Amino acid sequence: MSISTYDASAPVFVRGFRVLSDLLAKAEAHGGDSLVEARLAPDMLNLAGQVQRASDTAKFAIARLGDVQPPSFEDNETTIADLRKRIDATVAWIQSVDRAALEAGATRAISRKFKDTEHSFTGASYLLTFAIPNFFFHVTTAYDILRHNGVGVGKLDYLGFGG
Repeated sequence: MSISTYDASAPVFVRGFRVLSDLLAKAEAHGGDSLVEARLAPDMLNLAGQVQRASDTAKFAIARLGDVQPPSFEDNETTIADLRKRIDATVAWIQSVDRAALEAGATRAISRKFKDTEHSFTGASYLLTFAIPNFFFHVTTAYDILRHNGVGVGKLDYLGFGG
């Protein structure tokens, strides 16, 4: 079985954002905006930061694969509604990127510097070994923050099959 670069990227990010938005809807009903500043540990990003980094990871991955300019967001969200708007804006932009442009990015050379080390990838290896794992790290951490703070979410919610 082969999977296209488009199918491994855009729909995966969009589905992850739909799940994250649903988790945030439950957070809004539970404790609301007080959760935006919640974090798991002092040296970790808060809930807003987790959503912002998930957004950045997805939009920059799509931009690098598709060789397109990503939108710029200010990282100024202070409410659950703001975070959900950011998700909606990110999803709308991802869905606007041409499928053929993403397909063309599978073999594109992508270099990223982490700390003092330069890492080189093909588009496909960047997507599969860095972008998608990083995206889900932030989605999972947002889930964990909500769960830790008593929001009634479980595994099926995280998987997108919750009620």
